[in-house]
This record gives sequence, C-alpha cells and structure tokens, in this order.
Amino acid sequence: MKAQHLVAALLAAGLATGAQAQTEVQWWHSMGGALGDWVNDLAKDFNASQKDYKIVPTFKGSYDESMTAAIAAFRAGNAPHILQVFEVGTATMMASKGAIVPVGEVMKNAGAKFDPSAYVPAVAGYYTAPNGQMLSFPFNSSTTVLHYNKDALKAAGVDPNSPPKTWSEVALVAAKLKASGHKCPFTTSWQSWTQLESFSAWHNVEFATKGNGFGGLDTRLAFNTPLHVRHIENLANMAKQGLFVYKGRGNAADATYVSGECAMTTGSSALYGNTKRNAKFAFGISSLPYYHDVPGAPQNTVIGGASLWVMSGKKAEEYKGVAQFFAFLSKPEEAAKSHQRTGYLPLTKASYDLTEKSGFYKANPGTDVSVEQMIRKTTDKSRGIRLGNFVQIRTIVDEEMEQVWGGKKSAKEGLDAAVKRGNEQLERFQKANKG
Repeated sequence: MKAQHLVAALLAAGLATGAQAQTEVQWWHSMGGALGDWVNDLAKDFNASQKDYKIVPTFKGSYDESMTAAIAAFRAGNAPHILQVFEVGTATMMASKGAIVPVGEVMKNAGAKFDPSAYVPAVAGYYTAPNGQMLSFPFNSSTTVLHYNKDALKAAGVDPNSPPKTWSEVALVAAKLKASGHKCPFTTSWQSWTQLESFSAWHNVEFATKGNGFGGLDTRLAFNTPLHVRHIENLANMAKQGLFVYKGRGNAADATYVSGECAMTTGSSALYGNTKRNAKFAFGISSLPYYHDVPGAPQNTVIGGASLWVMSGKKAEEYKGVAQFFAFLSKPEEAAKSHQRTGYLPLTKASYDLTEKSGFYKANPGTDVSVEQMIRKTTDKSRGIRLGNFVQIRTIVDEEMEQVWGGKKSAKEGLDAAVKRGNEQLERFQKANKG
C-alpha cells in the first residue's frame, strides 16, 4: 500500500507541475553591453513577478541582422513572439500585414489594460496607423543629443558647463580641443539620423516630401537643399582640418567617445547608460547643435531607437503572456527605472512625472535634454520620418557621405547622389506595396 501511495503522490506531483507549466514567450532583440544587461534584467524581473509566463530574451545581432533573421524565421514558421525593430524598419513592418499583430489588438484580446494616450505622444504617434491603432509597443525610444567630455573641454580652456549650442560653436570648441592636443575633437554616430534626419526636423525643413512619408508611399527625398548642403560642407571642411573625425557607420563612434578618444559626439541619448558605466571622465549631455540664423530653429528632434512588434501565428495563451509583459513594462515605476538607467525616453507621461518628482534630472544634469527636445510641439516637417526601404536608404547615405568626408565628392554631389539613389528605393517600395 505504501508503494502505491508513493506512486500516486508522485503522479499527483507530476500532474500539478504540468498544470503549472509556464508559457514561454520568445523575445528577439539587438541590445548588447550595458543595454543587453538591462533587457535581461527586465525579463528576469517580469518572470519573478508572476508564475504563468516566462519571457526568454535572445540577442540576435544588430537591428539589421535581427530583422533579417526574423523575416526568415517567419517564412519558416518559427518566428519569435516579440521582435525588436528599429524605427527605420517601421514602414516595412507596417506593410507586412500578415506577419504582425497590432499591439492594440494583442492587448485588447488579452483583456490587458491599455491606454495609448498614456504614452509620450511624440513616441506613440510614430508607431500608430492612420486609423489610430497603435501597431507596435514603443519600447526603447531615443533621440539625438550632443555628448561631451567635460574634462577635455576644461583642459582646452572651455567652460565645461557651457557646451556648444550651435554648429559654429561646435567648430570653435573643436579647434580649441585640437589646439590642446586632442586628436579627435568631434565625431558622430548614425550620420544619416543625426546629420540629416534629426538635422532636418530640428530646423523644421523636410527630409522627404509628403510629411516625411507619413502622407503616402509616393514620398521622395528632399535633403539636398542649400541648408543641407551648407551643413555637410561645413562638416567636410571640419574633417579636412582634423576637427571632425569620421569613425564609421552605425554607432561605431560611441566607443571612441566612451573611451575618451573623441571629446564630443552627436548620437543617441541612450549612450548615457554606457557612458555612466564605463567612462573615466566627467561627462555632459546637451541639445543637438543648430544654425542660429535659420528661422524657427530649433524645432524638435525625431524619434530613434526601436519598438516591439508582435509576430502573427501564435497561440492565444502566448499572446496573453506578451500582453502581460507589455503591461509590466508600462508600469510607471518600471518605465521610470528603465528611463533613468538607459537614457532612453520615458515610455509614459507618468514615468516622466515620477522621474522628475524623484529629483533624478536635478541630480543628473542633461538627462532631461532628450525629453525636452521631444515634447516640443511638432509640425508636419518634424513629427518623424517613415519611409519604405529606409534601411537601404541609410546605407546609401553612408556610402555617399563617406565619399564627401574622404574629399572624393563635394557636399552637393554627395547629397544629390544620395537623394537620386534613395528615390529609386522609394519607387521600388511604392511599386511593391501598391495593393
């Protein structure tokens, strides 16, 4: 009898364990280093907060690589539940109607509390369809700012608490840094995003027609105006003088700033987390430089970073897990913690208020710069840029700007070529998505 009781007890324990088996939710992302630790901590905290679902984060390489891998996985029938896609891939994901489930629909079907108006408007609006439905979850949104090494500025005789605000001041400070022995006074990451996309919105001029693509697929590039030519020409002249040093595509320049090699850089506000963790110097964050003689400047910068897209073809229970996770990320205290840790924009208005009340911005000057730049009133020229084949367009910009920095093309030649080649990509996307 005892043996029978033991078997029965073991069977009951097995059944109980089976009944409580967690539903796994696969999350593919592109966060490395300090940001990768943050993503893993988010999954760990959510998993510890409840027993029904388990978020499994997997690093899939760069944004380009993870998007390509997810498309292949979707075709093979084994896509992840959640895919992190950078803002450049938004129009492509919107056009992939059968591959995604709008986040608003996921939350509604799961009965999860979801109020799109709770999110920061400039962020939520970018990921919302013309019919008002939010398509993806605005997970890690950033914008472009100026990062600077206070110690280097001080050594060059520049007030470390008065960073350059205009492009002419950037050139002057860079010259002083060079004179003091600095080999890399100024550099930039994501050159299309910082020097053309955000530059256009910041000066309230179009990057592309049709409201930067929001108004239709027949949008065409427009970043070869006299103002754009003037700016790229100025940077090319700085490059000739050794004041601007090009460090490569994507965020390659970030590491050269954090290591102390380059004194100033324009890049993502989310570089804050890496700088805070690894920099051996006093650092500061300031607004993106602008041209003071351009009417209406500065306006507002555009969104960067990425959002979380929900892939189609999954079970209802799995979508419930996705919804619970998104609800967890949206909690004011969780969103505030993420914003303060990374430098990404606060996800919701409540998380911004919580951060402000906590005294975080006062204790960490500059961390509110990205928020201030994004909460200004937007115009049809500055609310964001949503283009098809945007990944390919950015590659074209990289190729043409490298010709300019290397002295092989003039600023006008480089920009004209980038616009012409980029428009071919837009035409291709328009033809492919006519239906």
